[in-house]
Amino acid sequence: MNTTIRAVSAPSIFRTVMGADFDRLHPELRRRFSVGLASGEACVGRGVMDRIWHGRGLVKPFLALGGTRNILVPREGRDVPFVIENVPYLDSHGRETVTFVRTFDLPGRARRFDAQMVLSPKGDRVLDYLGTHQHLASDLHFGAEPDGSLLIRSGEHRFREGPVDMRVPELVGGEAEVRERFDERTGRFRIRVRVVNRRFGPLFGYEGSFAASYQDVRVCGVRPGLRPVREEARA
Repeated sequence: MNTTIRAVSAPSIFRTVMGADFDRLHPELRRRFSVGLASGEACVGRGVMDRIWHGRGLVKPFLALGGTRNILVPREGRDVPFVIENVPYLDSHGRETVTFVRTFDLPGRARRFDAQMVLSPKGDRVLDYLGTHQHLASDLHFGAEPDGSLLIRSGEHRFREGPVDMRVPELVGGEAEVRERFDERTGRFRIRVRVVNRRFGPLFGYEGSFAASYQDVRVCGVRPGLRPVREEARA
């Protein structure tokens, strides 16, 4: 795949979708979510997830299936070393994309939870393509909380494969909520993720903290294996 980085003069996809609300975020969160081709920065977070949890036993087969395509994490754990890579690039369809590739260093084998985020054609939401082949796409809605933390909620989910393009029914889908804040006492970001099904309850989640470092993406580029195998054109 072409991994050429090309400078553009535009705000990050996150600032674009949040508008004036973006300026209510803590300054460290503003920098983290300013990663993009305009800023020229990539962000890598390294830390520990205090806990990775699953819901009831009936969800485990779905988590195991998703794990084959780097969607969710089919293992539970505590005090798990964690890396998140947020790297901007132009995808094969010419869209600015930011990776959200999370690696959990679980005993026996590291597990990845991959996502690639792009701005919707209307600029009113972020599209979150999940997994190695972008079979699942979710609408994400971003907001700033009164304390300067970031709240992300998922909207509609769609499954796409070949000619198939269908809305994922609420019965089998999950609503994701991500809360991220900057802890000035420790100088680290704290994150909590929960995925809940309206009928079956909590499905999956994790929480912990990490420290962020920044790199010039025009120098470091996009490392091999970070981009998905297949890039979905449908928004």
